[in-house]
Amino acid sequence: MGRSYLAFVLAPELPFVDWLVELDRRVENSLSFFANRPLVLDLTGVAPTKAETAEIIAFIEERHLRLIAVEGVPLDWLPERLAPLPGKVQTAGVFQPPESEKPGRSAPPVTWENEPSIGSPCAALLVNEPVRSGQSIIYPHGDVIIVGSVASGAEIIAGGSIHVYGSLRGRAFAGTNGNTNARIFCSKFDAEMMVIDGLYKTADDFDLALRGTSVQARLDRNVMNIEKMS
Repeated sequence: MGRSYLAFVLAPELPFVDWLVELDRRVENSLSFFANRPLVLDLTGVAPTKAETAEIIAFIEERHLRLIAVEGVPLDWLPERLAPLPGKVQTAGVFQPPESEKPGRSAPPVTWENEPSIGSPCAALLVNEPVRSGQSIIYPHGDVIIVGSVASGAEIIAGGSIHVYGSLRGRAFAGTNGNTNARIFCSKFDAEMMVIDGLYKTADDFDLALRGTSVQARLDRNVMNIEKMS
């Protein structure tokens, strides 16, 4: 059985100083999320100078983030270890620090993957046991159904929807293959982060009145709505 990994893409916005301040705040508030994550810096949309490129790279590496490649600038501006990756970077989204009410994007690394049974390529992945802290489950072929709970520090990543019949305390990433109709359902809501098609909300953004209730999350015109289920 092989492994596949998703890179977490950092996509700066102008002005750079504001983006760097926001990145610093995100790293401080979510240090465990960034720990040892493979990062790709995508500078395609901002056309930095050589000096600005070096400043951004230094800023990221000084915070001990795991930068593995840089895209969108001349190759001779980069040390060999940060040369652009061959082919297309596989991501589940792009980190864009939000403006007021603007969602961001993110993508976690993958630790293991289950293939669907032959003859049922859209079958859901059924997990009959709790997902413990530090575990990551990826199933890009469809829905993921968790009979138990998802602990803090655990990750569920699905190409379709995510159904948690216990407590959701970790992170849930649905619709990672571009499925904007994917949803996240849980019987007891206490999540660290919820993501659908790259659009995310973190614990800081959640309505405290929803904590401990049964909810569903869905996208509506590029905004994530989290609603109590009756």
